[in-house]
Amino acid sequence: MNRYQVFLSPEAKTMLEDQIDFFAQLNSDAAVKLKDNFMKALRSLETMPQRYPFLESEYIKFGKYRKMLVEKRYLVIYQFKDNNVYVDYIVDCRADYGSGIK
Repeated sequence: MNRYQVFLSPEAKTMLEDQIDFFAQLNSDAAVKLKDNFMKALRSLETMPQRYPFLESEYIKFGKYRKMLVEKRYLVIYQFKDNNVYVDYIVDCRADYGSGIK
């Protein structure tokens, strides 16, 4: 089985940090749990990143990005090439993310 190396774009890293920081202001235990769940989900992309569906958006060519849902509300948008997975965005599904990824 192929192993992929996972890379977070600076934007994705900032988006993730912002979500964790927001939770930390409300509940530090929830922030730790969120971070742990994200790390587990991102590490899971090291094997079979193709198991998640393609992102369907009017703004993006079909087949470019895949999507993974974390914690029922965060969308991890990524692509993979060769043995690398590139996480480009991590967005809260409750927000209008379409305009941010045109």
